[in-house]
Amino acid sequence: MEKFFKLQERGTTVSKEVVAGITTFLAMAYILAVNPGILSDAGMKFGPVFTATAISSAIATLVMAFCANLPVALAPGMGLNAFFTYTVVIGMGCSWQFALTAVLVEGILFIILSLVGIREVIIKSIPASLRKAVAVGIGLFIALIGLSNAGIVSSSLGTIIGFVNLNATNATALVAVLGLIVTIVLYILNVPGSILIGIVVTTIIGIPFGITTIPDSFKPVSLPEAPYFFQFEWTNVLTMKFFIVFFTFLFTDMFDTIGTLMGVSEQAGLTDKEGNIPNAKGALLADAIGTVAGAALGTSTVTSFVESSSGVAAGGRTGLTSVVTSVFFILALFFSPLFALIPAAATAPALIFVGFLMMKSVSSINFSEITEGIPSFITIMVMPFGYSVAKGISWGIISYVICKLAGRKGKEIPVVTWILAAFFLFDIVFEALK
Repeated sequence: MEKFFKLQERGTTVSKEVVAGITTFLAMAYILAVNPGILSDAGMKFGPVFTATAISSAIATLVMAFCANLPVALAPGMGLNAFFTYTVVIGMGCSWQFALTAVLVEGILFIILSLVGIREVIIKSIPASLRKAVAVGIGLFIALIGLSNAGIVSSSLGTIIGFVNLNATNATALVAVLGLIVTIVLYILNVPGSILIGIVVTTIIGIPFGITTIPDSFKPVSLPEAPYFFQFEWTNVLTMKFFIVFFTFLFTDMFDTIGTLMGVSEQAGLTDKEGNIPNAKGALLADAIGTVAGAALGTSTVTSFVESSSGVAAGGRTGLTSVVTSVFFILALFFSPLFALIPAAATAPALIFVGFLMMKSVSSINFSEITEGIPSFITIMVMPFGYSVAKGISWGIISYVICKLAGRKGKEIPVVTWILAAFFLFDIVFEALK
């Protein structure tokens, strides 16, 4: 185990990795309930999608562990599942089988692109300053997710967004804030597994507040339902509609994954002097294989999760963290009622606190060099306010090219960065004309 995962080399231990793996799982366990709920609106049954979500997440995360040795977990992506249901199926009037076919084709193409190293080239083409900005932007993004999930912030206060009053009416927010305080105190006191303990304590705190609810007929163990198998629709593959759906899945998945890998690797201190991600090809392959497996089982696009940052904050540095997380996804198949007890108020403090930890990268961005500082700021700004890692990268790349040209430093722009900027600009124009 030591030889394969290089625990000592990365300054970690088995116990740290186990705690980190559990922490990552708990931080993203909400997907086991949210993803089937969203795809149910597309006409799919909750039970089979729940099973597909757990199995595809476990498969992809195991591939990440053994092919990339990174503490990154994967699952059906938020945003992508919403696009699957509310845009493709409901908005465009397509069947969910049609949408699954687009996900499958996207995954197969990703495998090819990953094996030949094209996706790895794209990562390396992103300037070092933007890679650090991505880590900061993701931190703010997941902090916002935590604040929103716990109901601490709301848009119904007469302003664009604001903090709610911490009273009995907003009990979820109150419990989350109490949990955040517990997490901060434990972390300052250097208590091992402080984030994980914070999740457990917050879950317990939620019981008297009615936030953590235990059903009267509670049974922690249940058998999983069979997932959908190979439910595809090939009749409309050569249509423009299929291309639009396929392209959107492809674009969003690629840059969500790239952004997450850069951010988590930066936070874990695993990048080299040039800011490159170790074993990037294996990491990207895990994402692609997970997407294909997910489509075959009946769920939307599988991608790297920004919540992996919570495991890194708990000490995770190797693929052993991912192994532990994948094991818990398998266990979740049989203990879904037990995992369902953990409320959003309990995972929110972990996400918010990780936002602070990921802010550290901002200190190494050279904001005094304006052609580097402005694109970094835009990248950081767009991720939380645009509610998208992919949009943050695209606007960051475009602004980077504009700033370098304005500063008469066009020679500093790599060729691939030019191509990416043109691609992103085309995508923006394409979206505007739809």
